[in-house]
Amino acid sequence: MRRDTFAEEALRCDDFLGGRARIWQPRQGFGYRAGVDPVLLAASVEARPGQEVLELGCGAAPALICLGVRVGGLRVTGVELQPGYAALARRNIAENGLEGDILEADLSLPPAELKARAFDHVLANPPYFEPGKRSVSPDAGIELAQAGALPLGEWVALAARRLKPRGTATFVQRVERLPELLSALSAHLGSVEVLPLAPREGRAPRLILARGRKGGRAAFRLCPALVLHAGACHLEDGEDYTNVVKAALRDGKPIIFDG
Repeated sequence: MRRDTFAEEALRCDDFLGGRARIWQPRQGFGYRAGVDPVLLAASVEARPGQEVLELGCGAAPALICLGVRVGGLRVTGVELQPGYAALARRNIAENGLEGDILEADLSLPPAELKARAFDHVLANPPYFEPGKRSVSPDAGIELAQAGALPLGEWVALAARRLKPRGTATFVQRVERLPELLSALSAHLGSVEVLPLAPREGRAPRLILARGRKGGRAAFRLCPALVLHAGACHLEDGEDYTNVVKAALRDGKPIIFDG
């Protein structure tokens, strides 16, 4: 648990979306610094100017920042358990010129302020691992991010409760936990869609983006995999992202669930 704020020398400011967004993150603790996953999550949310967006377990808020920079005029809200990361998220929201707030709260005990509100979209990057099924990180903050105690189904249930009618909830998760995630999405939302993320053409997906709509009635849809990297293997220094992924990561373009 990161209760105290980060010292300035413990932070670094990283460019996202080709420099359109700048996000302060800890220098140490790679497991809780943003990589590609939250950027792709943000790119897949079909938000429009003037809407309200909630991120559950936002950390330093990279996904919220990328979404807010990509779609102007949003009001963004994050919920974060660890006070040190919540303070960092507030700084990132302010320095990127976004309108919004960060609530410090345990998702298993959502505060009255959150329960009184409804959102057009909810997004989340829940821990990828279940407690007890991996080596425990010596850093308590990283451990919370990678293997939180709250069941995945509770993340989905909370997202559904906080949505306006026809609102969407979007998640990024490891493919191994897809059955658990699908079960929860089907129980609480409709019009469920899954977009697999394959590392390369012909490789099995490792991650998925999954979305459900409150009150949705469309049949389940499994989309063709989005391939992240071009070529059969990485042959030289530098990035080798496919054009769609590069456009999302560097130019702030949306990722469309395509069937």
